[in-house]
Amino acid sequence: MPRVTPPRDDDGGPALELLVHGVGGTTPQDMLGDPRTVRITGDETAAVYRRAEDVEADRATGPGGQVPDGDETRDRPVPEAYVWCNLTSGNGARALWLLLLPFMVANLAHWMQPTTRGLTRTVRTYGVLVRLLALSLTVLLIAAACEVALDLTAWQCAGSPRCSGDKSWLGFLSTERGGWWSQPGRRLAVAALVPAAVTGLLWYLSNRTWSAYESQRPLPAGAEPDPDEPTARPALGMPGFWYGRRLVARLRAAHTAAGFLTVAAALAGAAARHDRRAAVPLLEATGRLLEGALLAGAVVVVWVVCRRGRSESRLDVKLDRAVTTLLPGSALILLALTVLYAAWSRPGWVSAGRLPGDRAFGIIALAEGGLVVALAVVALTMYRRVPDARTAMRGLGGPATAMLACALGGVMTGGVAQRVADWLDGAGTPGEPGGVIAGPPVLLTWQASVIPPLLVVLLALGAFLAVHTWRARRALAGGIEAEYPDADPDVVRTRRIARVRAMAALTDRAPTLLGVTAATTLVFGAAALVGAWVTGKVPGRAAAGTADFVASAAQAAQALGSWLIGVGFILFVTWGRRAYRDPAARRTIGILWDVGTFWPRASHPFAPPCYAERAVPDLTWRMAGWTDRTGGRLVISGHSQGSVLAAASVWQLPPRARRRVALLTYGSPLERLYARWFPAFFGTACLEALSDEVHCWRNLWRRTDPIGGPVRVKSDQAPGVDTEALKDPLAYGRTREQPLPAPVLGHSDYQADPAFDRERTALLDRLPPCAVPGQRPDTPLGQGSSGRSSG
Repeated sequence: MPRVTPPRDDDGGPALELLVHGVGGTTPQDMLGDPRTVRITGDETAAVYRRAEDVEADRATGPGGQVPDGDETRDRPVPEAYVWCNLTSGNGARALWLLLLPFMVANLAHWMQPTTRGLTRTVRTYGVLVRLLALSLTVLLIAAACEVALDLTAWQCAGSPRCSGDKSWLGFLSTERGGWWSQPGRRLAVAALVPAAVTGLLWYLSNRTWSAYESQRPLPAGAEPDPDEPTARPALGMPGFWYGRRLVARLRAAHTAAGFLTVAAALAGAAARHDRRAAVPLLEATGRLLEGALLAGAVVVVWVVCRRGRSESRLDVKLDRAVTTLLPGSALILLALTVLYAAWSRPGWVSAGRLPGDRAFGIIALAEGGLVVALAVVALTMYRRVPDARTAMRGLGGPATAMLACALGGVMTGGVAQRVADWLDGAGTPGEPGGVIAGPPVLLTWQASVIPPLLVVLLALGAFLAVHTWRARRALAGGIEAEYPDADPDVVRTRRIARVRAMAALTDRAPTLLGVTAATTLVFGAAALVGAWVTGKVPGRAAAGTADFVASAAQAAQALGSWLIGVGFILFVTWGRRAYRDPAARRTIGILWDVGTFWPRASHPFAPPCYAERAVPDLTWRMAGWTDRTGGRLVISGHSQGSVLAAASVWQLPPRARRRVALLTYGSPLERLYARWFPAFFGTACLEALSDEVHCWRNLWRRTDPIGGPVRVKSDQAPGVDTEALKDPLAYGRTREQPLPAPVLGHSDYQADPAFDRERTALLDRLPPCAVPGQRPDTPLGQGSSGRSSG
């Protein structure tokens, strides 16, 4: 095989193009356009690939990164592909991450805070509120597990001969057999193993994924400061942004302890109520002592969660050993003591109705609603300090997303409880006359009953958006034909292109959709909470005796809501099971995580892991290492979500490396999604700072792209960052060059446009020529003699 060398352009030095793919992932063969690819660095999870003929390209450079005279040159830079799709859609076990969806959405709310200046305490308050809301979701999940295992199974079904008679697996707990385990406290003690195991599993997954994904340390900072480096760095340029080990460990300990304490509270509450009624002094005193210890433990957990959050200006390397070790351990000891207390012999104790403490779900719902409202007040305060018309929902995107997380948590927990109750009750209906068991708490039935009216609102909103899209398509039709003046008009072709553009514009309507959904959910959720607490009955029975229309509507909403929440839960589980077996479906689920798990786990430690804490250090180390070793020029080329990773990686580069790097983005959601929804980290000022710090940047976009768009950065350099909108399709009708109809590409195949090669070549030409000696082997990356850029 002949040796292939990096290109040179009038002694401009070697050139490299580092390709980063977008959502959904791809293969290195597709990215490089060659079936023969070789992994040059990385592992099975994420790696950099080259074409087989380019593997030796770097070794062809001489001292100082110069290309020896007489070597073969080429017109294009050496392409490399960074493949990171296995971080989000790798093995089948990751389909289980669907169960962590509410946690992921709550974590997003943390990063959606508005841009502000000088409101340090307000920013901290915002973070504290989101972390408290995330803690409530953990408590809600474990409370749902307690509802299923302790209340529905051990308390209600095992205590009813009609329910447990045909269930052999409940035989040793059944009161009908009268065995040692048949006492209510002992049944509850055995059932407590289930929610305790769920808590332990969440701790294990969080700890394991941290080691696999987020334990990659970023590139070390330079030994000496660069006088040309801005003193106020954007948050994503801080050395500790992608390494928050201390906070994740502390939150993991607090949430694990909260899970164990929730199980212990369910056990101790039931047993202590019986002991107070039975007037047994020793057991009553023990119960009060345990309840006091559990309350103290809850206060400590809340205090730990409310402590100061992330430190982005430095690495969170140290761990709070006392918190991370003693807090979950103490909670587990308290749970063990509570199990012994609940299992104590109480011959006169009989289980009837629902397990005492079913109002806990109402308290959780009330707390979550209050936290969302407080978060909205804080977000508005921050937005009014630095208003930005491009910020989505006037800064209320975070509170709306937090409301969505609470709704998802309520639907998932309510769906599990409803389906388990229906299964245990057989042919009966839980909570209704003739039912075998009392069923789940009334609030869960009320929450299910508000789903039908919520769907009616969303359907009305969908109809409004459909009409708006239809009108937009008609308005766009005339302008499309004007863009192709030499082509013969074709009504069908014009309508198709206009429809694609109008559908792509729907992305900008996402704030309306989220805002209406969040506001409606908050109102309906508050109505469900009030209805459940005031009446104490399910909606159908609470409406009995009212007007026929109201009574029938309540019955219909209750029945339809129960069916919808059951079907939704079954579809959810089925999708997860299919994704476990089907790689194609698993890749589809991976697209969700590509967007949702970009951000570090700053509020919920049990959320799916942050892949960027692996991808950003990978890219940063690769770019800094290559430029230091060869002194060459580099274009990092990012598509879709890959452009976000590229921008985040460039921010992390030391100044001298950053000034030898050009940024090429296409189909990029940097402004359309990230700047609008995450303004504090990708807002207008941040993107303009990136444009000033990187040597050159160009962004390609299409009007038919539903994800990417212009970055709208004002730059003093010519040309600016954004290109003119690329034509899509490239040809309106059949031409000699395009004898078959050209496809409407939308978000894909940007490299197929001739403008792609032109812009990449122009970026390389704008980079300064190689003038820096190669990096000495004994010099660590990120530390030079002066830390200054040669550019």
